[in-house]
This record gives sequence, C-alpha cells and structure tokens, in this order.
Amino acid sequence: MAVHAKLNKARLAFHAMPLKKSGHNTFAGYRYFELADFLIPALQIFDDFGLCATISFSDAYATMTIVDIEDNSQIIITSPMGSANLKGCHEIQNIGACETYSTRYLWTAALCIVEHDALEATTGKVEPQSKGMSDADFEALQSLVDATQTDAAALCKHYKVKSLRDLKPNDYKAALAVLQKKAKK
Repeated sequence: MAVHAKLNKARLAFHAMPLKKSGHNTFAGYRYFELADFLIPALQIFDDFGLCATISFSDAYATMTIVDIEDNSQIIITSPMGSANLKGCHEIQNIGACETYSTRYLWTAALCIVEHDALEATTGKVEPQSKGMSDADFEALQSLVDATQTDAAALCKHYKVKSLRDLKPNDYKAALAVLQKKAKK
C-alpha cells in the first residue's frame, strides 16, 4: 500500500478516536487541540499503518516528511515559519514556541484535524446589512424629537450612530419610549 493510501487510513483511524481539546482561547471563547492532546495517539496510529513522520525547520519553512516505511514513498507538507515575541522570554524560547506551533499545525494538516476558525472568532462576525427603519418609524421619531425639542445630534451621540435613521431596532424602541415619556410631561 502506498503512502497516500496509508495516510488516508491513518486519518480515518485518528478521527475515530475520542480526543478532547484541552486548549481554551478565553478571548474568542473557543476550545482547541494542543499538541499534547493528539501527538501520542497520532504517533501510535502512524506506527500501526507503517508510517513515520519527521519534522525539520529552516528559517523560512517547517517541513513534515511522512514516509511509508515499507516502500519509502513520501508525502512532504510545508508551512511558512513565523516568529514569536513572547514577553520575558529568551530568543531560544521564542524559537521553541515557533517550532511547537509549527509542529502542531503540520500534524493538523497531515491528519486533517478540524479546528475552530480562530480568524473568524477574533475578527468579528459579519452582520447582515439592515435596511434601516421604515419611513413611518423615522417620521414618528423625528416628530417626537421636534415636539420635545430634543437635540437630535445628542441623541445620535448617545446611541453611537451618525443619524437617527441608523438606529438599531432596540435603540429605536428605547429612544421612542424616552421621547414619548418626555412628550407626555
């Protein structure tokens, strides 16, 4: 069996295992696999299927070479090397951090490990464009602003919008309630 077939079987065996994610990103609120969560099981599965993985590093790339130990066929996976600037650490510790992360990501690529998309979690969600309030709602709000002699600019500033038309539905309802109460006085 060639390296590609063995790697595919190793991936299937790996994904059938009940592994737990011990890493936790408190900023973005998701869990992730740390290298220690899956390395030993991955090495065991590779051994079971006659595969050997070696990792090497250069200034530019981290490289994993997966070899079928029976026929020496290979798969090579590369990833650009990054850098780290951990506070209070020596240069060698920053290098070690880069190598550890690169090793984790190479194994993630080799075994097709599905992780949470950290980029999506930290860049914010794309919210659907709102059509804004209806003309009737805007006219009702504007009438109350005029009737109560409320400073529209101050109201916009309070709700952090550029114009009253930009009010979100909950802010519109809140502003309407305040203005209605003010109009009754």
